[in-house]
Amino acid sequence: MTSILAAVDGSIYAQSVVDYAAWAAAKLGASVELLQVIGRRELSSEDRSGRLVAGARRQLLEELAALDAERAKLLIKAARLELEDASAALADKGLTTAVTLRHGDLLETLAEREATSELIVIGKRGQDAELARQTARGLHLGSNLERILRGASKPVLVASQAYREIRRVMVAFDGRPSAMHAVAAVTQSPLFSGAEIVLALAGRPDDEAATKLGAAAARLQNAGFAVAKKILPGAATDALPQAVTDENADLLVMGAFGHSRLRTLMIGSTTAALIQSSRIPMLVYR
Repeated sequence: MTSILAAVDGSIYAQSVVDYAAWAAAKLGASVELLQVIGRRELSSEDRSGRLVAGARRQLLEELAALDAERAKLLIKAARLELEDASAALADKGLTTAVTLRHGDLLETLAEREATSELIVIGKRGQDAELARQTARGLHLGSNLERILRGASKPVLVASQAYREIRRVMVAFDGRPSAMHAVAAVTQSPLFSGAEIVLALAGRPDDEAATKLGAAAARLQNAGFAVAKKILPGAATDALPQAVTDENADLLVMGAFGHSRLRTLMIGSTTAALIQSSRIPMLVYR
């Protein structure tokens, strides 16, 4: 049985991650692995003893170590409770689950666990989501998510804050190989069975792009999908979010940049900008 790898972390996105993992697992006939990684920074306190005399410094370091040990116990307890609750909720839906709790680096753990998984599900932002909303008008992409988009070899479903049933899917299309790959994935995956597809191209297409758009629409129609083609005026980062609203889309699908560009993904990239502005989940294919 294939597996959906769902990364939960106690943030306000955690419930949505579990809900979208359940949706994907039901569609794919897969199990769900719930993963929580407690980072090294979360387990240790800042050392403020640098200016203290030796005896006072030693005492403070001992107290900090004791606090770190107690904090670690509480973090592990909270993580286990969250994982148990999520596992019970998935079991109630008839889904098979596994639970993994690790210390260390999230990306390293995902790289290890994704080999047996078909899809990674993660929240748009982690535990600092409240702070992120208050800074830069919320246009802050979680550092873990950015690293995962660079490094993951499997599709990544970026969960929105609240779950919604997926009936209408918008596929961002620009004629590039990554977009063609995303279209091919939609035609082949049970994830999209029964969904309506909106194939959206931003900007004024040249003849080659228009031809590719028609070919992509035909491929989707031949696979049994109801397809609407949309050519959107303006840049993708402006036009696609508006089109998502206008078309009442429940999921935005796009192909990521090629491997070399993903390694240098910055906040200004199209992928990151769309994730920042999107109020619906976004599925990114490599």
